[in-house]
Amino acid sequence: MISSNRKYDTVIFDLDGTLLNTLDDLTDSVNYALLSEGLPQRTLSEVRIFVGNGIAQLIERAVPEGTPQEIKTSVLAGFRRHYTDNCENKTRPYDGVCELLDRLCANGFKTAVVSNKMDSAVRVLCRKYFGDRILFSVGDKEGLPRKPAPDSVFEVLKKLSSACERSVYVGDSDVDIQTARNAGMDCISVTWGFREKDFLIKSGAVMTADKPSELADLLLADDDPSNL
Repeated sequence: MISSNRKYDTVIFDLDGTLLNTLDDLTDSVNYALLSEGLPQRTLSEVRIFVGNGIAQLIERAVPEGTPQEIKTSVLAGFRRHYTDNCENKTRPYDGVCELLDRLCANGFKTAVVSNKMDSAVRVLCRKYFGDRILFSVGDKEGLPRKPAPDSVFEVLKKLSSACERSVYVGDSDVDIQTARNAGMDCISVTWGFREKDFLIKSGAVMTADKPSELADLLLADDDPSNL
């Protein structure tokens, strides 16, 4: 049961770089798609910087400058095909994430995922790695503007019958900070993902957590986490 003193009763998570380390599988699929069109491959570090705004932007950043649109379209299609079949090869939850979710569920929190990853992959990965720990998940799908637009967050709040002022968004990027701001809710930025802590603070992060157990302590505290 949620303590009456706790600020939040709902936690909405980003997926890539927050709950799951998906970078190896994303890089493999990017490079498969690039190689299929005879384009130069990208490093893990480069793909880390490219992700966060959906796969169309990922491919736009991955292809060389000046690449014709028809080639970009082909690379994007190749990525979609390859990643759909290979999104679980090397992906794993970050250490401590499952324990974090268990603590939240045991204490009555409602949990969800909002991601710019393909909706089909979001649902597959959440089901495989988290099961009932995540009540609802939304990815990039037709008719729903992707983050940092707040629409997917509002869809989750409606689905879970949660109030914005009692909810918090947890993510690892500047896009997540902007998403929370656009939705009018608090944000906790995690530093174990795809962006460095200094970058997150410069991007407007107010609350940060360096490991999942620290995030759990913030959420479970009988006080406003921003005051801790």
